[in-house]
Amino acid sequence: MAQTNLPAAGFMLFVATFVVVVAGIKAAEAIMVPFLLAAFTATIAATPVFWLNRRGAPIWVAVLLVILGMIAAATAVGALVGASINKFMANLPTYQARLDEMTTGTIEFLSGFGIDISASTIVNYFDPAIAMAMVGRTLSGFGGVLSNAFLILLTVIFILLEASSFPRKLRETLSDPQSQMPYFQRFTETVNRYMAIKTTISLVTGGLIAGFLAVLGVDFPLLWGTVAFLLNYIPNIGSLIAAIPAVLMALVQLGLGPAVVTAFAFVGVNIAMGTFIEPRFLGRGLGLSTLVVFLSLVFWGWVLGPVGMLLSVPLTMTLKIALEANPDTHWLAVLLGPESDLPPIPEPQPEQERENA
Repeated sequence: MAQTNLPAAGFMLFVATFVVVVAGIKAAEAIMVPFLLAAFTATIAATPVFWLNRRGAPIWVAVLLVILGMIAAATAVGALVGASINKFMANLPTYQARLDEMTTGTIEFLSGFGIDISASTIVNYFDPAIAMAMVGRTLSGFGGVLSNAFLILLTVIFILLEASSFPRKLRETLSDPQSQMPYFQRFTETVNRYMAIKTTISLVTGGLIAGFLAVLGVDFPLLWGTVAFLLNYIPNIGSLIAAIPAVLMALVQLGLGPAVVTAFAFVGVNIAMGTFIEPRFLGRGLGLSTLVVFLSLVFWGWVLGPVGMLLSVPLTMTLKIALEANPDTHWLAVLLGPESDLPPIPEPQPEQERENA
């Protein structure tokens, strides 16, 4: 009887441990958010650091060069994006009032054709002013995280300096390094490759969006391009979320036609990058199912706020890669993956062939 209850007891212990860990992460949000951002940044920066180190540069020189490059890029982009955020927040009441006027005008236009829709009905389902205010709160949340930039930068430097010695430390702690080390090496290489390729594709996506919006004349194109870059780490849903503020801005500033053109531009860029470019470099084996993407977005957003939403897919993707690296947990990685990663179901043999077999 005791042996029969062991699997159930183990499952309950796992659930209890999971709840305690999640509660601890949520309680320590102020510490966890900068640390996760630092780990995320260090994973991206590790690729050029190791590239320089393989070509003869000492590890401290490689880290210094990469950190200086990141600081220069972040300072330039941060100054421009920060100014755009401040100006956007200052003009937010004007945009909200303009959206309210357009909503009222739409209701009056429809009433002329005998379609009676009350303003309260529209507000109950979708209030554009609230949507614009939500954009402002989200941008402010990211701005608050950047106030810990010095702590994040120091953490990134220490992670990168320790990264080269970590395999040797890990080899000393494992009971069977010969059989266990390949799992960790595959995990590290796959995560670094995923982050490097995803970051490059996200940069191209954000650049295309910013360039198109600048040509169209939409205010704050660099800001919306940065939002598209960040949210491109969230497949399927991220592109939709990134398009909302830019389309609303085009609607308020330029009218319905340019807003529709902006929406089509987002769709076109994301279809091109997500359907043709990204699968060619990332392959099919690193995907997540749409349900898992949505649940991870909700879960990590609840635990860590806006930054949790940004990091939701990289965190879940890291977990999936870790599960794939171990044959004992590979089945869990299959459950997290999309249906397209599954092998085709073999067609049933005709009765005659089965009898012959």
